[in-house]
Amino acid sequence: MKSLETAILLDFYGNLLTDKMRGCMEMYYYDDMSLAEIADSENISRQGVHDTIKRAQKTLEEYENKLGLAHRFQEQTESVRVALEELSRGDIKACENTLTELIDKMTEE
Repeated sequence: MKSLETAILLDFYGNLLTDKMRGCMEMYYYDDMSLAEIADSENISRQGVHDTIKRAQKTLEEYENKLGLAHRFQEQTESVRVALEELSRGDIKACENTLTELIDKMTEE
């Protein structure tokens, strides 16, 4: 099963992968190609594609563990969602507090 989390990590860190890794990952996650289709396209074995994708996934996870950009982005997105919900309810003070907390957290990192 293709992981949404891996696709998100690919968005954040894909340019840090080798061209071969990035290409295989993009075909697999963005173009929804099978391992066999990618193997034909890249003139490598299906097993080679599988190994490349697994190595790339591991590399992306290592980048996220060290840098945490995707996690931080998801936290910020959730804070904005909460603030918009509060604003739509007319709770301006709660919205202001949520946004102030978000800004404080962003400026201390």
